[in-house]
Amino acid sequence: MPKCIVTGATGYIGSHVVRHLLSEGWDVAIIAQAEFGYANIADIKSNFAVFEYDGRIESMIDFIDSQKADVVMHLAAAVITNPAPQQVSTIIDANIRFGTELLEAMKCSTTRLFISTGSYWQNYDGTEKYNPVDLYAASKEAFEKIVKYYVEAHGFRHINLRLFDVYGEDDKRPKLWTLLRDIAGTDKSLDISAGEQLLDMVHVDDVAKAYEAAYYHLKDNPEVHNEVFGVYTGEMKPLKDIISLYKNILGKDIKLNWGARLYKQREVMKPFSGYAQLPNWQPQITIEMGLTKFNNRGG
Repeated sequence: MPKCIVTGATGYIGSHVVRHLLSEGWDVAIIAQAEFGYANIADIKSNFAVFEYDGRIESMIDFIDSQKADVVMHLAAAVITNPAPQQVSTIIDANIRFGTELLEAMKCSTTRLFISTGSYWQNYDGTEKYNPVDLYAASKEAFEKIVKYYVEAHGFRHINLRLFDVYGEDDKRPKLWTLLRDIAGTDKSLDISAGEQLLDMVHVDDVAKAYEAAYYHLKDNPEVHNEVFGVYTGEMKPLKDIISLYKNILGKDIKLNWGARLYKQREVMKPFSGYAQLPNWQPQITIEMGLTKFNNRGG
């Protein structure tokens, strides 16, 4: 089976990618930072090599070279919306500097297949024209331009996966669906926008499979050098309709103050739907199935 190195494995999506790859028999190693902890992968941490990056690129060069991996899957990122000025350096360090150091370390090894992670927020106005929603999305685009150099100059082959609205029943982040479940059937209410924005929600298990599919697409198609694919279902629904569906799944009323919250600055009302999809990947979990799993798990 293939061998891979995964960054961002301690995060929500990255931990699911690692779990899926292990279940398929992959040999997995991860690059992590101890400060973020291992809560999402504590039960499986003994199943793979862990390299804790301390900022010394020489140590990362040695680690990547020693692994002889078939592919690097890069999911590590700082997702900070509407950042304070003091957080700009965090975004640049996590989303540009670290990724570039990773590429430099790969350059000193035999590993040349690279899968990176983007966001549909790189196309704010719903068209294919680059127009980032915020600094986070801009940093994602900037890193893709850096990757292009390594593709052209050093023989890397690369796929960027543009993720849409990822959700799952074991997400520990304070997501809307958890808040809705917690107030369902009570007298508590929640201020919310008018709910007209369209969402394309993709279950995290399907997202994890997309990373594996991206590797095989690179492996089996040597003519693929630098491609972008969307990880989305193609079924966009207004937020208000998804909430209505969730209320039916819960079987309880949810008191919502529609329109009490303004839309965010540069709210994405309709995501760009023109991304190519991976030829060997299709989402399997519908929104109805996913929200039912979410409710059964208790959020």
